[in-house]
Amino acid sequence: MVCTPQYWFLRLALLLGAGGVMSPVLGQQALPTTPVQAPTDSLLGRATQTKSGLRYAVRHPGNGPTAHSGDKVTVHYTGFLPNGHVFDASVKQGGPLKVRVGRGEVIKGWDEALQLLPEGTRARIWIPARLAYAAKGVRDPDDDRRYLVPPQTDLVFEVEILRVR
Repeated sequence: MVCTPQYWFLRLALLLGAGGVMSPVLGQQALPTTPVQAPTDSLLGRATQTKSGLRYAVRHPGNGPTAHSGDKVTVHYTGFLPNGHVFDASVKQGGPLKVRVGRGEVIKGWDEALQLLPEGTRARIWIPARLAYAAKGVRDPDDDRRYLVPPQTDLVFEVEILRVR
Protein backbone atom coordinates (compact mmCIF):
# COMPACT_ATOMS: atom_id res chain seq x y z
CA MET A 1 0.00 0.00 0.00
CA VAL A 2 1.30 3.45 -0.91
CA CYS A 3 0.59 6.18 1.65
CA THR A 4 0.72 9.77 0.47
CA PRO A 5 2.49 12.43 2.51
CA GLN A 6 -0.91 14.04 3.15
CA TYR A 7 -2.23 10.96 4.95
CA TRP A 8 0.88 10.65 7.09
CA PHE A 9 0.74 14.36 7.89
CA LEU A 10 -2.92 14.07 8.98
CA ARG A 11 -2.12 11.05 11.10
CA LEU A 12 0.69 12.98 12.75
CA ALA A 13 -1.55 16.04 13.13
CA LEU A 14 -4.13 13.88 14.92
CA LEU A 15 -1.41 12.80 17.29
CA LEU A 16 -0.34 16.47 17.60
CA GLY A 17 3.27 15.42 17.46
CA ALA A 18 3.15 14.30 21.09
CA GLY A 19 4.88 10.97 20.67
CA GLY A 20 1.86 8.76 19.95
CA VAL A 21 2.43 5.26 18.68
CA MET A 22 0.84 3.86 15.53
CA SER A 23 0.80 0.18 14.88
CA PRO A 24 -1.06 -1.83 12.25
CA VAL A 25 -3.29 -4.64 13.44
CA LEU A 26 -4.29 -7.16 10.81
CA GLY A 27 -7.75 -8.53 10.29
CA GLN A 28 -9.77 -5.56 11.59
CA GLN A 29 -12.99 -4.48 9.94
CA ALA A 30 -13.01 -1.24 7.99
CA LEU A 31 -15.21 1.59 9.18
CA PRO A 32 -17.59 3.25 6.75
CA THR A 33 -15.94 5.70 4.39
CA THR A 34 -19.09 7.01 2.72
CA PRO A 35 -19.72 10.73 3.09
CA VAL A 36 -21.53 11.92 6.20
CA GLN A 37 -24.11 14.62 5.59
CA ALA A 38 -24.32 16.49 8.90
CA PRO A 39 -27.49 18.54 8.23
CA THR A 40 -29.54 15.39 7.50
CA ASP A 41 -27.66 13.07 9.85
CA SER A 42 -30.28 10.82 11.45
CA LEU A 43 -27.88 9.81 14.24
CA LEU A 44 -27.49 13.42 15.37
CA GLY A 45 -31.07 13.42 16.66
CA ARG A 46 -30.28 10.72 19.21
CA ALA A 47 -26.77 11.89 20.08
CA THR A 48 -25.70 12.59 23.64
CA GLN A 49 -24.13 16.00 24.19
CA THR A 50 -21.47 16.60 26.84
CA LYS A 51 -20.85 19.85 28.75
CA SER A 52 -18.02 20.69 26.35
CA GLY A 53 -20.33 20.49 23.32
CA LEU A 54 -19.00 17.17 22.04
CA ARG A 55 -21.78 14.90 20.78
CA TYR A 56 -21.74 11.16 20.22
CA ALA A 57 -24.17 8.44 19.16
CA VAL A 58 -23.46 4.78 19.82
CA ARG A 59 -24.06 2.61 16.76
CA HIS A 60 -23.08 -0.64 18.45
CA PRO A 61 -22.48 -0.76 22.22
CA GLY A 62 -19.36 -2.43 23.50
CA ASN A 63 -19.15 -4.44 26.70
CA GLY A 64 -15.45 -4.06 27.48
CA PRO A 65 -13.71 -1.66 29.83
CA THR A 66 -13.93 2.11 29.40
CA ALA A 67 -10.66 4.01 29.14
CA HIS A 68 -9.40 6.31 31.88
CA SER A 69 -6.68 8.94 31.63
CA GLY A 70 -3.38 7.19 30.91
CA ASP A 71 -4.90 4.06 29.39
CA LYS A 72 -3.81 2.99 25.91
CA VAL A 73 -6.67 2.76 23.40
CA THR A 74 -6.52 1.12 19.99
CA VAL A 75 -9.11 2.60 17.63
CA HIS A 76 -10.13 2.52 13.99
CA TYR A 77 -11.49 5.82 12.72
CA THR A 78 -12.67 7.72 9.69
CA GLY A 79 -12.70 11.53 9.87
CA PHE A 80 -15.12 13.67 7.87
CA LEU A 81 -15.41 17.38 7.22
CA PRO A 82 -18.94 18.86 7.55
CA ASN A 83 -19.46 18.52 3.77
CA GLY A 84 -18.89 14.75 4.03
CA HIS A 85 -15.36 14.77 2.60
CA VAL A 86 -13.14 12.10 4.19
CA PHE A 87 -9.98 13.85 5.39
CA ASP A 88 -8.38 10.92 7.23
CA ALA A 89 -8.96 7.22 7.95
CA SER A 90 -6.97 4.67 9.91
CA VAL A 91 -7.72 1.90 7.44
CA LYS A 92 -5.99 3.92 4.72
CA GLN A 93 -2.94 4.07 6.98
CA GLY A 94 -2.64 0.31 7.25
CA GLY A 95 -4.09 -0.17 10.71
CA PRO A 96 -5.69 1.34 13.78
CA LEU A 97 -4.35 4.19 15.86
CA LYS A 98 -2.89 3.53 19.31
CA VAL A 99 -3.01 6.44 21.72
CA ARG A 100 -2.70 7.16 25.46
CA VAL A 101 -5.91 8.83 26.55
CA GLY A 102 -5.96 12.09 28.46
CA ARG A 103 -2.33 12.95 27.74
CA GLY A 104 -2.83 15.47 24.93
CA GLU A 105 -1.59 13.06 22.25
CA VAL A 106 -4.71 13.73 20.17
CA ILE A 107 -7.16 16.59 19.75
CA LYS A 108 -9.18 17.50 22.86
CA GLY A 109 -12.40 16.07 21.44
CA TRP A 110 -10.78 12.67 21.02
CA ASP A 111 -9.34 12.70 24.55
CA GLU A 112 -12.85 13.32 25.86
CA ALA A 113 -14.71 10.89 23.58
CA LEU A 114 -12.34 7.97 24.12
CA GLN A 115 -13.11 8.08 27.85
CA LEU A 116 -16.85 7.74 27.16
CA LEU A 117 -16.88 4.67 24.90
CA PRO A 118 -16.25 1.13 26.18
CA GLU A 119 -14.10 -1.36 24.28
CA GLY A 120 -16.05 -2.85 21.38
CA THR A 121 -18.16 0.27 20.82
CA ARG A 122 -18.80 1.68 17.37
CA ALA A 123 -19.94 5.29 17.44
CA ARG A 124 -20.23 8.55 15.53
CA ILE A 125 -18.67 11.57 17.22
CA TRP A 126 -19.27 15.23 16.40
CA ILE A 127 -16.38 17.41 17.59
CA PRO A 128 -16.75 21.21 17.67
CA ALA A 129 -13.87 23.15 16.11
CA ARG A 130 -12.68 24.44 19.50
CA LEU A 131 -12.08 20.80 20.58
CA ALA A 132 -10.36 19.96 17.28
CA TYR A 133 -7.95 22.22 15.38
CA ALA A 134 -9.72 25.53 16.21
CA ALA A 135 -8.36 28.63 14.43
CA LYS A 136 -5.17 26.79 13.42
CA GLY A 137 -6.66 24.18 11.07
CA VAL A 138 -4.38 21.67 9.35
CA ARG A 139 -2.47 22.89 6.31
CA ASP A 140 -1.81 20.71 3.29
CA PRO A 141 1.89 19.75 3.50
CA ASP A 142 2.11 19.76 -0.31
CA ASP A 143 0.52 23.21 -0.77
CA ASP A 144 0.80 25.67 2.10
CA ARG A 145 -1.97 27.79 0.55
CA ARG A 146 -4.55 25.01 1.12
CA TYR A 147 -5.99 23.36 4.21
CA LEU A 148 -6.77 19.70 4.72
CA VAL A 149 -8.89 20.80 7.70
CA PRO A 150 -9.82 24.49 7.41
CA PRO A 151 -9.71 26.72 10.51
CA GLN A 152 -12.84 26.74 12.69
CA THR A 153 -14.13 23.48 11.19
CA ASP A 154 -16.29 21.07 13.16
CA LEU A 155 -15.38 17.41 12.56
CA VAL A 156 -17.29 14.13 12.42
CA PHE A 157 -15.68 10.78 13.18
CA GLU A 158 -16.79 7.19 12.88
CA VAL A 159 -14.85 5.22 15.50
CA GLU A 160 -14.52 1.65 16.68
CA ILE A 161 -12.83 1.10 20.04
CA LEU A 162 -10.83 -2.08 19.46
CA ARG A 163 -8.91 -2.35 22.73
CA VAL A 164 -8.51 -0.57 26.06
CA ARG A 165 -5.40 -1.38 28.14
